[in-house]
Amino acid sequence: MTLLSHLGHPTAAIPFAVLRRSPRPAAAPPPAVAAKDSDEQPVVDGRVFAVQRLGAVSVALVLLVFGLLGATSGVGFLTTHGQRFLGMSSNGLLSTLSLVMAAVLLVAASRGPRTASTVMIALGVLFLVSALVNMALLRTAFNVLAFRVSNVVFSVGVGFLLLVLGAYGRISGNLPETSPYAHPHPVDDEPSDLPSTSEELAAEAAMREAEIAVVQHRATEDQRRRVQAMSHDHTRDGRRRIWMEFDAAARGSS
Repeated sequence: MTLLSHLGHPTAAIPFAVLRRSPRPAAAPPPAVAAKDSDEQPVVDGRVFAVQRLGAVSVALVLLVFGLLGATSGVGFLTTHGQRFLGMSSNGLLSTLSLVMAAVLLVAASRGPRTASTVMIALGVLFLVSALVNMALLRTAFNVLAFRVSNVVFSVGVGFLLLVLGAYGRISGNLPETSPYAHPHPVDDEPSDLPSTSEELAAEAAMREAEIAVVQHRATEDQRRRVQAMSHDHTRDGRRRIWMEFDAAARGSS
């Protein structure tokens, strides 16, 4: 890193502007306004959470009824020709999976709408994949879930429904501010590297003068040492700290 690159640092020209006008502390807001701002809470649309939680419970109840009908019918666990319930075919394995899916959705809804949303999106993908796989296995010996065309249609419908309910109010290119899933831009709370004391102001002025003197080949040996030491730090506050360490060492040796 060359000296000119340090002179071209965007912070190098700031000290003079700072010296011309001392910083003023920001005026504190009136107590009434401050209390109002601290008590003010963002408005959140509760319908998003309600739709997700109720949607998970509704789909779970449908799967629960279908699973209970198949589980109590006495149909074989792995038979490829199941019995018909609610217009669809089912065997023992499919009934068990339906009950497990219903339990997962109910537990997710009880944990909260955010959990229900995530679980519905995951299960929606699984239902769509299951529909495609089992459609290819219809009328084969590998149709262990006893699927028929009606089951495929049901899986596709439930899969899309779960995806829509899970993504409702959550997945969008431009979420409204009232959405509970809206992510506001983080506030920059990083401390400023501007000088805050008279010693720091004087140090920055001396830093600038030394850098100019080095470029114009009229710098003293002390100025050259300080500028060389500052060249290893690329932050404004770091370079100022190095300069002030030289000042402290000079005062200690005097």
